[in-house]
Amino acid sequence: MDLTFKVVIPARMKSTRLPGKPLIDIAGKSMILRTFEQCAKAVAVDDICVLTEDEAIVAHCHEHRIPVERTSENCLTGTDRAAEYASKHNFDYYINVQGDEPLMNPEDILKIIGAINENPEKIINGYCPISSKEDFISTSVPKVVFAPNGRLLYMSRSCIPGNKSGDFDFGYRQVCVYGFPRKDLRRFAEQQEKTPLEQEEDIEILRFLEMGFDVQMIELSSDSIAVDHPEDLDRVLARLC
Repeated sequence: MDLTFKVVIPARMKSTRLPGKPLIDIAGKSMILRTFEQCAKAVAVDDICVLTEDEAIVAHCHEHRIPVERTSENCLTGTDRAAEYASKHNFDYYINVQGDEPLMNPEDILKIIGAINENPEKIINGYCPISSKEDFISTSVPKVVFAPNGRLLYMSRSCIPGNKSGDFDFGYRQVCVYGFPRKDLRRFAEQQEKTPLEQEEDIEILRFLEMGFDVQMIELSSDSIAVDHPEDLDRVLARLC
């Protein structure tokens, strides 16, 4: 029997790099609306919920008939928001799609769900190849290294894997869609502050590694563009047009 799940979309207004980004207009639609619509191409609307601490986002979601739930202002990360939601709603798995992913490929969400059913009890995250040196050296792009079986070894904003020549030969980047078992989310939230590597890298999946969890990486498409800076909006608009 398939596991039960909920797609959750954490969103906050207080981004340090691009404040207010969930409600930024992208060709006539807010970023959170576009992210929600991509999720709704993969699963039923009732299987989705935006998680936010901000009343403006709540009001915007109500206006557009997007399921939404208010979360604490004290959540350290989007994954902590998902964990707070999981403490109140009993599903086997929570599919976490970051709220700044307006081009998230619905097929990637379905691949995560498929991987969950094939690998029950595991944390699932996505990756795709890096195609340019620009992305490889960018500190906005989390780079992924993993074992031959897909087990995550490390994730960093630095250039990994590196080499003696300093050239870009190959690399993989994170795709920000995750599958979390409920019990693992609850363990994650028991950590009351960010772990050292999580804090240094500003990559929340590292908390799981530092707590001794295994994370299974699966290959997804290269369609996603995480919006962290104004120039990322230009890339999204170029794709839409």
